[in-house]
Amino acid sequence: MKLESLPFGKTADGTPVRLHILRNGQGMTVKVMDYGLIITELHVPDRDGKSGNVVLGFETLERYLQGHPAFGCVIGRFANRIAGARFAIDGREYTLAKNNGPNHIHGGPGGFDKRVWRAWPLPVTADTAAVEFTYLSPDGEEGYPGNLLVTVRYTLTADNELRLTYRATTDQPTVVNLTNHSYFNLAGEGDVLGHELWLAAQYYTPADDALIPTGEIRSVKGTALDFTTPRLIGERAQQTGLKPAGYDHNFVLRSDGQLALAARVYEPRSGRTLEVSTTQPGVQLFTANFMDGSIVGTGGVKYPRHAGFCLETQHAPDSPNQPHFPSVVLRPGEVFAQTTVFRFGVRQ
Repeated sequence: MKLESLPFGKTADGTPVRLHILRNGQGMTVKVMDYGLIITELHVPDRDGKSGNVVLGFETLERYLQGHPAFGCVIGRFANRIAGARFAIDGREYTLAKNNGPNHIHGGPGGFDKRVWRAWPLPVTADTAAVEFTYLSPDGEEGYPGNLLVTVRYTLTADNELRLTYRATTDQPTVVNLTNHSYFNLAGEGDVLGHELWLAAQYYTPADDALIPTGEIRSVKGTALDFTTPRLIGERAQQTGLKPAGYDHNFVLRSDGQLALAARVYEPRSGRTLEVSTTQPGVQLFTANFMDGSIVGTGGVKYPRHAGFCLETQHAPDSPNQPHFPSVVLRPGEVFAQTTVFRFGVRQ
């Protein structure tokens, strides 16, 4: 196991950013930077032992600062959408930025993905290399109440697992929903429509045209959202009703807070596999429906439509306004905690 931290540039206001490189000696390398906790590269071996980058991203900080579709970052305070850019706690209403039409998305224009976090590289062991990041989100930032202290730890294991553990505490009642927004492509290039996907989800949350949940929880049976048996992502992507076609849906997982397998993905050409386990009650499947080949990423790879898939472990969109969804309210004295594990392998 190895860990090194290198200068990676400066933000527009001169704040230095470092890149942390974790290696496990099994062909897996993870690169994550202080800015937005973005996973810039993630290399894993294929069935022939050849390592390749399986996430979308860029090679320089400057390119990220120009704007991007949330490549690889940690999203907060609230991942996904909040209807009307407002919510209430204990009868008090809070107003957020409208950065998705009339709605709020991904913590606002100055969310956690735009912040430089404090990094604490941890001692390397025989089985792990890890970096812990902290950020204090002040009361009122992006309209959210309370001073929120957030800790996220990235741990690479000798078993080709990347473990993300999140903790947060607050001094006022607030809402919290954190996730990682990496776009995966286990082939390393092209589209992901030929990837085979299984989801541990028998239900999903239907949404309106703005992708705000209606409040219903509906069975996936008989729909293009049924991945309870493995299917190619592209097999029914034209049947979801989205324009452009593809997936951008929240699936309902078990909600007992225990770490459990949520998804399994297989890419037949490379043989690479990905298993996602989480303690969260939902996962958003997104298939990069709006990419068009104009973005050029790491290694000069062009990103066409459906160039990657996201499996965003999370609470459901608009949970603050849906009282029958699992609660996202965090109060003083409580601890928000979640774990998500990305485990890579191969199938011969």
